[in-house]
Parts: sequence; C-alpha cells; structure tokens
Amino acid sequence: MFIQTEATPNPATLKFLPGKEVLRDGTADFRDADSAAAASPLAGKLFSIHGVTGVFFGYDFVTVTKNDSLEWQHLKPAILGAIMEHFMTGAPVMANGKANDDAGDLAEEFYDKADAEIVVTIKELLDTRVRPAVAQDGGDITFRGYENGTVFLNMKGSCAGCPSSTATLKHGIQNLLRHFVPEVQQVEQIA
Repeated sequence: MFIQTEATPNPATLKFLPGKEVLRDGTADFRDADSAAAASPLAGKLFSIHGVTGVFFGYDFVTVTKNDSLEWQHLKPAILGAIMEHFMTGAPVMANGKANDDAGDLAEEFYDKADAEIVVTIKELLDTRVRPAVAQDGGDITFRGYENGTVFLNMKGSCAGCPSSTATLKHGIQNLLRHFVPEVQQVEQIA
C-alpha cells in the first residue's frame, strides 16, 4: 500500500492520501483523543502518536495536525504506519460507520425562515465552489447560519487554525458570496 502525502496551507497539518475511500459520506473532525477513540479506531490510533493534536477525515484523505514543537520528519513515519496498518486490517474508519459532523451540522444551523431562499443560494455556492477547493487543501467549510447579512461558517481539518484561514474567509469566500448574493455583507468563522 502506498500512501501519498501533500502539504496544506497550514504548516501544522499534512494531508495523507491512502488511495482508498476513507469516508463515503460527510466528514469527521476530531480535536481531542477522548472523542476520537470512542468514534473511530483509526483516529484513536493516530492520537496515540505523541504530538498529534487533530485528525480530520474526508472522502479520500486523512488530515493530521501536529503540535508546533515537533517536526513532520519525526511524526510522518509513525502516522504513515498507523494509517497503513489500519487499512490493511480492513477495519472500519468510524466505529458506527457514519461521519460525525453531518448530523450535527444540520441541527445547529440558524437563520430566519424569511431568509430561506438566500440560505439555499449560499449553501449551493459553498457546496459547488468553495468546499471542493478547500477539500484539496485537506479541510472543509460548513454553513452554520445567516443573520443580518452575516454568514457564519465552521472551518474544519487543515482550515481550523490555519494562518491563511482569515484571508480565505474574508477575501475569497466573502467576495464570492457578495458577488452572487448581494444581501451578504460579511462572513465570520464560528466553532
């Protein structure tokens, strides 16, 4: 099994491509070892490696975030080994077989029902123009809400904590949404 790695705009995050489907639907984002171990055998293994501080699963990739005090050259072999071992066993990535983010994303959305048409357009733009590009960098962005001209988004994977995430939000996504949806005045990140 050959696992490719790709750098991301976030220097603390690397994208690992195992050449296999990781999650069929949705994404899974883990920021601590306790939630990871209960939900995903693979995430649990990755968090057992000293220095791993975040794990994100996309359709065909695993994004790993490290502690700033450690170098990738020391962590990468252990991470590659854990991913390879997991996929060689044929064990599921998620303990329950489902992504952990999608159900929560829908339940936590907020917007006025009068803005439903605007929200549909915003979500369509995010799904067709923004999310595919962000996935290339090992992350994901999901809609959280819309209120008084402000779009609220959640950044995950390599996007969470990335030094360029503010520029991505303010200059990229905000400009795109303003162009197509004149009601949008600004974009903000929320957890």
